[in-house]
Amino acid sequence: MTALLTALGAAAAFIAATSGGTPTAAASTTLIDAQIVEVYVFLLAAFTGFQIITKVPPLLHTPLMAATNAISAISLVASIVIAGAERPLYINIMGMVAVAAATINVVGGFVITDRMLKMFKKTEAPK
Repeated sequence: MTALLTALGAAAAFIAATSGGTPTAAASTTLIDAQIVEVYVFLLAAFTGFQIITKVPPLLHTPLMAATNAISAISLVASIVIAGAERPLYINIMGMVAVAAATINVVGGFVITDRMLKMFKKTEAPK
């Protein structure tokens, strides 16, 4: 579920960040070419991240979750900046979707990390 929210938030932030106003006819092909390259980079990063994360041993899941929460917090700040910028309405709406998805992802990640850390605490034996 958190991976889906991360992907949703990242996609909304990506689209909102790369969508400017209406470009001129001469600049539209350059803008489209740049966006195609950005989509390729995004897909390559998503595939590489998936391959790396699935190969992590179970002992390292807690530190990985903590690092992922930090990255999600960065994406939350970026989506707040995008949502607050003076842009067309549809970009601000997509920025708000990115803020909501990133917030849910950060909170859920910290809850899961807390539960994982509680598993490492030793329980005291009853006396």
